[in-house]
Formats: sequence, C-alpha cells, structure tokens
Amino acid sequence: MELPVRKIADLVEGELVGPGDCIIRGVAGFDEAGPDDISFAASADYKKRIDETRASAVIVPLEIHEANKILVRVENPYLALAKVSSLFHPLPQSGIGISHQASVGKNFRCGKEISAYPGVFIGDDVTLGDRVTLYPGVVIGSSVEMGNDVVVNPNVSILKGCQIGNRVIIHAGSVIGSDGFGFAYDGDKYYKIPQTGIVRIDDDVEIGACNTIDRATFGRTWIKRGVKTDNLVHIAHNVVVGEDTVLVAQVGISGSVTIGDHAILAGQAGVAQHLTIGNRVTVGAQSGVGKSIPDGVIVSGSPSMPHRLWLKTSNIITKLPDMKKKIRELERRIEELEES
Repeated sequence: MELPVRKIADLVEGELVGPGDCIIRGVAGFDEAGPDDISFAASADYKKRIDETRASAVIVPLEIHEANKILVRVENPYLALAKVSSLFHPLPQSGIGISHQASVGKNFRCGKEISAYPGVFIGDDVTLGDRVTLYPGVVIGSSVEMGNDVVVNPNVSILKGCQIGNRVIIHAGSVIGSDGFGFAYDGDKYYKIPQTGIVRIDDDVEIGACNTIDRATFGRTWIKRGVKTDNLVHIAHNVVVGEDTVLVAQVGISGSVTIGDHAILAGQAGVAQHLTIGNRVTVGAQSGVGKSIPDGVIVSGSPSMPHRLWLKTSNIITKLPDMKKKIRELERRIEELEES
C-alpha cells in the first residue's frame, strides 16, 4: 500500500507539518523505521530524538511543533498509531471454506466466507455469522451462537451454549464456558453444584491468550461491548464486566463480581467475590480488592486503599526498621527517667 502523508494526516485528524505529497509505504517502530515509513514518538525519550529516526514522517503529540521530519501532530499519538497500523496491516480475510478435516455436527448453520481449518470441531446446533475464522484445534460446543467477523485462534474452546457477538477476537488457548468453581461442603467432602448458565461476549471484545471465562451457575457470565483482556486473565462465574473495561495480565476476578464501564484492573489484581467495582475505577497492579469501590476511585495495595494513601503507606514501610529503633531508644530513655 502507498499513501501520501496528507491522507494519513486526514485519517487521524492530525495537523500536517511539512510537505503532504511524501509517499508512505509502511508503519514501523521508531528505531526500526526506514525512509518509506511513518513512525510515532509518544514517550519522553522518543520526543527528544525525533531527528534520529530514519522514518520520513512521525506522529507526535501536539506539544511538538517542529523537527527535521514531516510531523503529524495529534492529540492522542497511540490512537493515531492504531488507526494507521490497521490501515497498513488489515486483518486477513481468508474465506477458505470448511476443511474436510474439520468435524461438523448436526444442524450447523453459517453465513458466507467461513474459514474452518483442519482439526476444528463444531458440535450440534451451532450458528456462525459471516466471515468467521476458526483456526486449527478450535472446539465449538453444541448450541453456540457466533456473530460476524469473529476470529478464534488455535486451541480455543467455546463450550456449550455460549454466545459470541460481532468482531470478537479470541486468542490462542483460551477457554470460554468452563464450569464455574461451585462446590457445597458438608463438613466432610465437597459436592459439585451444576453450572447450568452460559458465557455471553458482546461486540468488539478482544480476549487474550490463555484466558478462562467460567459459565454462570445460573443465567450468564457477561463480557460487555468493547472489553479488552490481556493474557492469563481469569473471570469466574456470574461476573459482569462493563463496556470498554481493560483487564491486564493475570487479573483474577471471583464469582458474582460486577465491574462497571471504562474500568482498568492492572496486572495481577485480585477481586474477592460478590463485590461491585464502579465505573472508571482504576485498580493498581497486585492490588487485593476486598470491598466494593465507588465510581471514579483509584486504589492500590493489598488490602486495596485509595491510591494516594497507599503511596504514603508504602513510603513509610521502608522506614519502619529505623522507626522501630527510635521507638526502642525512646522507651529505654523513658524507663531511665521513671527510675530516676
């Protein structure tokens, strides 16, 4: 693909600084880019080194006004990079049909341009939309429903009755609809509680590699529109994850938790069961959330607390050994004064 840089600037609604007829043939990282590429500089280090890249054009934040490169000034360089990268690297649309080495059950219904690679298993009463791609090793359980433009990468299992929306991407090794962790204890041994619900994943969701999303005990585990999960995320039974929420690597969410819209749970955060996490909440890395969090709050630490309090607390922790020595010295002096 070849595009003049002015068209790229129009695409990202950016301000062009420099000649607009320069032809761009690709997008590349700051240090790897060549003369035919456009790159981006968002971090402080790259912003200081704009003239060092070999790229002909650079996407920069609005604070950068001039350089010895063609600039595309935008409010959000990362968003602009996403749009430009998608332009030069569109998702492949293979449409190879259903391989004779795939196994397809009864009452299978599908739209157009389906790709089912060798080793795919499709159960009974499955419905797929248009342009669905199932890579090798994918298992689709009975009565699964799937929308249009879905990509299911190798060795993913989507189990009985689960519902997948449009434009969903599920990365390799994830399991959608495994049993929730439900057992009743009689004081001696555990009895399994049947998990009879489903998992519903709405439109424009991307699920990372090796995620496990458990089916509900009753009803549904619900991943709402626009959610993005990193690798190795666990979502337990009957959890609701609100729209455009981000779950970073190794997040663990216990059963019956409700997470609002536009929340961010950073790496290795854990949430106890039956809690409510509000809209636009940020949970810091490795935080342990043991109580519900209202809208708009930033928490950190374990147990989680307001982020500013956690910063003060963590700063004190490193000083505790010296404080202990001082307290002991003060106690000794008080004892001497009392004796005298």
